[in-house]
Amino acid sequence: MSDEPREHGAARLFDIRLIIGGLFTVYGLVVAGAGVLASDADLRKAQGININLWTGLGMLALGAFFLLWLRLRPAVPPPPGD
Repeated sequence: MSDEPREHGAARLFDIRLIIGGLFTVYGLVVAGAGVLASDADLRKAQGININLWTGLGMLALGAFFLLWLRLRPAVPPPPGD
């Protein structure tokens, strides 16, 4: 009985949604930061579109989606077998 909360925590720890959401959030922050700090020369190279900012925001949205999905529908460990 005492292992039940521990198993549930282990199931959430190794949920792939946590890994994907965390990585996309971190990478999105880095790429969006590069977009915020883009120079005029960088924008001219990309024909006036701040592609780093837009890509970073998209990555942040995807990371937030995965983390929200994990929060709303947590992983339930299977019942113990005999």
